[in-house]
Parts: sequence; C-alpha cells; structure tokens
Amino acid sequence: MAKIHYHGVIRDMTPEEEQEHNAFQAEIESRQFAGELASLRSKRNKLLLDCDWIELPNAPLTASIKIEWQTYRTNLRNLTNGLTTVEQVEAVIWPTKPE
Repeated sequence: MAKIHYHGVIRDMTPEEEQEHNAFQAEIESRQFAGELASLRSKRNKLLLDCDWIELPNAPLTASIKIEWQTYRTNLRNLTNGLTTVEQVEAVIWPTKPE
C-alpha cells in the first residue's frame, strides 16, 4: 500500500486515495508521452521535408541512390510505429541519412 504525508503524519493511503493518486500519475505519464511523441514527430517531419526534393521527377539521382533515399524516408515515416512509452520514444534510433 502506498504512503501519504498528510499534516506531518505519514500513513497508508485509503483505497480511494490510492486510486486517485494512480489516476493522477497515469495522466502525467500520458501527457509526458504525448509531448515526447510530438517532439519526435516534429523532428521527423523536418527531416522528411528536408529531403522532399528526391521525389521530384528531375531529381539528379541514380536509381540505386533514389532507392536509398526512399528507404530512408520510409524508415523515418515508420519511426513512431509501436511506440507506447516515453522510454521507447527516448530510445528511438534515427535512420542514417544517405550521402
């Protein structure tokens, strides 16, 4: 059972207090995850925008280089798939940009 410090006394939380505390903690974690995910998506979207030019029909790329860029872009788009925790967002490994 969780403890609470109330008016200078440490005591066990009532089931209702513990439920409220757990709901509050879950809300904090949810908001933190949403913020971290939004930050990751913003960076990812910037990287995608920076290489939009490779999709132009007259982009000066060989077929094999174009495939490398397309793979890079696909990996960027898939970066957020399956992420459910702040720890997973923080552990994301960014794909390597083609030369």
